[in-house]
Amino acid sequence: MYNPKKISFEEAYSSGIEVNFELMDNGEKRYRLVSSDGTSYCRTVGSEVGSWQNSHYHKAVSEFYVVQSGWIVYAEIDLNGETELRFLREGESVIVNPFVHHNIFMSSNAVTHTIKYGGYGPNNDWFSSKELDIFTKKLSEKDLLELSKGKT
Repeated sequence: MYNPKKISFEEAYSSGIEVNFELMDNGEKRYRLVSSDGTSYCRTVGSEVGSWQNSHYHKAVSEFYVVQSGWIVYAEIDLNGETELRFLREGESVIVNPFVHHNIFMSSNAVTHTIKYGGYGPNNDWFSSKELDIFTKKLSEKDLLELSKGKT
């Protein structure tokens, strides 16, 4: 018989698990489940108008992004210094390794799921990438849709 017992917020917190819901400056809504070891799950719902997030990198955690609905553009500066853009549709995903500078453009009302894994503890493992922001934030949604036409 399947009859799981609910875990209270207090029990989860005592095990190092917290919930964190935020409305970001760009209008995105983020619903996070965060562990004290630096790992997390986040459901992100895009705003009414497509927009870029903030470029960043991590020193310890990897990230796994999955597009549930809508579309995103994943931008990165790889370890060789090359900049790449990838247009991802519903059901597609991307893995981001540590030290890879990256950013996400979410189309309006897109929904993504992000898993951070491989963390090393409670330290904040998020570092700004001004270099990638300079590249990405000048690209409009129209520019990004042109990119999608080249994808098969």
